[in-house]
Amino acid sequence: MSKISKIRSLLYTAAKVLGDVDAVSSGKVGRRVKNRVKGKILGKLFGKV
Repeated sequence: MSKISKIRSLLYTAAKVLGDVDAVSSGKVGRRVKNRVKGKILGKLFGKV
């Protein structure tokens, strides 16, 4: 893996964690989980197209 892709991966992971922390602090964990599951499903569907 190149250095840029490692940095990008790290940034995406950090953004995901910060989004989870924000959802917990604002009491919107259910919505966050639902959106994460939807995104995973849609990503797999569009990945096949």
